Amino acid sequence: MRHTGIIRLIFLASLLFSCNPPSSPALMPVATPSIPVPEDSHAANIILSPTEPPPEASKLPLTTELKATETSPLVNPYSLNVRQPITDTIANWRPPLYPTPWIPTPHDHFLFTRPVLADAQVWALEDYRYGGVLFRNFVHTGIDIPLKVGSPVYAAGSGRVAWSGYGLLSGEHNPDDPYGLAVVIRHDFGYQGQTLYTVYGHLSETHLVVGQPIQAGDLVGLSGATGKVTGPHLHFEVRVGDNSFSRSRNPELWVVPPQGWGLLVGQIKNFDDEWLSLIRVLVRSLESGRQYWVVSYGEGPVNSDPYYSENLVIGDLPAGWYRILIPGETSKHLDIEIFPGRVSFFRYKRGEGFSTDLPPPNSPPLKTPEVVAPSVTFSPTATLSP
Repeated sequence: MRHTGIIRLIFLASLLFSCNPPSSPALMPVATPSIPVPEDSHAANIILSPTEPPPEASKLPLTTELKATETSPLVNPYSLNVRQPITDTIANWRPPLYPTPWIPTPHDHFLFTRPVLADAQVWALEDYRYGGVLFRNFVHTGIDIPLKVGSPVYAAGSGRVAWSGYGLLSGEHNPDDPYGLAVVIRHDFGYQGQTLYTVYGHLSETHLVVGQPIQAGDLVGLSGATGKVTGPHLHFEVRVGDNSFSRSRNPELWVVPPQGWGLLVGQIKNFDDEWLSLIRVLVRSLESGRQYWVVSYGEGPVNSDPYYSENLVIGDLPAGWYRILIPGETSKHLDIEIFPGRVSFFRYKRGEGFSTDLPPPNSPPLKTPEVVAPSVTFSPTATLSP
């Protein structure tokens, strides 16, 4: 009987255990990995796409026409993703930009951010920079940035929209205008008492309207291939003093460089201190061996900087020592150091050779022939070579 009681007690205990199992340990929350955002002024304005957008997001249109007083994003933020960096080629990599404005010397004016994301790894085509000549001898008044159709384009600085639509050059909203669908921003800051403008050409889409306020990094529109082009890209200009074709300046002297990288600015002159046009110059890194080609400005409505009086600029050079050669012009060369975030200057004059002496303050500009702006101009595709 005693054994029977013990067995019953064990059976009752097992029943109680099965009805009230020990509580399971609390589940630990799973950390959601953060998505790295490139450290540049444009990336700060991008809204990352959440995994599950809120229900009201599905009701938003992809694009919405804005009134002149609105400053909200121009597209559904959930449809815009930060592009992942491309790391398949070291040559295309760019560090983050210096903060804007970047004024390392009293003669410099890096006042604008880039109109594309820093991690987009595209910048001015080195074979068709400002002052380049191609297609019926039309001189290039901006720089071309190769972009796929539909890539976001951003405002390089704050201000108000001065133009939005077709007809920037020819007027009357001409759909065949060389600039295609274009936007012009009149900035709310100037330089030496002169108004500054930036131009964004060949867009495929924009919803900006004239008079609309805009901040640096706001979406201007989407890149395209409208106007006189042979392939998709963004045509970007800086205009000083007036919103006209003949008042452009070299954008590479106005846009903030990547951190640790610098610019090379030069004068290529003949015996009479006049510009030597369309002279091919080879710039070779003495450390990496990489070669860069740059061509001096052609004759036309191009304008040099009042201080540098340049007719040659090449930006985005990693700091270090470089050798400058001018094939067919001279057998001599110049070794020059590129400093981080700075302009390195050189001069070449026939009969005198190379020099690195900086221009004196308030030096007179180089002599250039009087040229009337052509009635049309256009930018080539990103695949053309000189």
